[in-house]
Amino acid sequence: MSLPFDGAITDFYKTKAPDHIRESIAKASKKEVLSDTYPYDVRMKRDAYDNTIALLQIELVKLQRYLTENGKRLCLVFEGRDAAGKGGTIRRLRENLAPRVARTVALSKPTDHEKGQWYFQRYTAHMPSSGQITIFDRSWYNRGVVEKVFDFCTDEERTLFFRQAPEYERMLTQDDIVLVKFWLNVGRAEQLRRIMSRERDPLKQWKLSWIDVEGLNRWDAYTDAIGETLHMTHSDHAPWTIVRSDDKRRARIAAIRHVLQMFDYDKRNDDVAIEPDPTICGSPAIWDA
Repeated sequence: MSLPFDGAITDFYKTKAPDHIRESIAKASKKEVLSDTYPYDVRMKRDAYDNTIALLQIELVKLQRYLTENGKRLCLVFEGRDAAGKGGTIRRLRENLAPRVARTVALSKPTDHEKGQWYFQRYTAHMPSSGQITIFDRSWYNRGVVEKVFDFCTDEERTLFFRQAPEYERMLTQDDIVLVKFWLNVGRAEQLRRIMSRERDPLKQWKLSWIDVEGLNRWDAYTDAIGETLHMTHSDHAPWTIVRSDDKRRARIAAIRHVLQMFDYDKRNDDVAIEPDPTICGSPAIWDA
């Protein structure tokens, strides 16, 4: 089978990955690699996960009705390392919601016209209207992390971004948009295992880009950029919520529960819509570089 990028991902695993990363992946075989600092030794059981997700999606439908009937606006921002599980979490969150109410925004790189605009302008155009949910699959935080790591912006542009982002988000929240910012974090071994799995799966190879490949060589640069971004843009009005996603099942449940906890909607099942697991979902204090 032909591998994308001439097998560069497998080559990284064989020749460049740290020894302990290769050993962790080999030991886990095809199972998820839970890092040494992850709070659980095994992934969540499938039956327990399926049952919980089904109940949570009923709660999301109740939330949707509450938002539409009360004209509330919800903006969810999903950020994270490559293969951290953003897409899968978003899919479980919105799969039973009306597409006219909940939509995902995944913008490609800016056009020449957009490059000449105010940096936040193209994101502002997608903010939710009354009774709607907008889910950003990556967002304006490209400038804080990816653009820094790959030199797609200048230091001056990034410094300006850090000055403006908290004020931009303050304006959104002052206008009664409920803004939730997720950072999904995955350990290095599990990230590489997932990316290698995509490399071998013809149905998932489309998810890979040269940035994913080159990013494997820039783990430390990503770590520095992420840490600085979380520090500079975590605020009372727009805090970051970290979701540790070595176990995708626990991560999805935690993210959905966090969203449900933002609203006191009608007929909420408080046995289901409980606070998320604090060891999986919390403030930047639980971010594990």
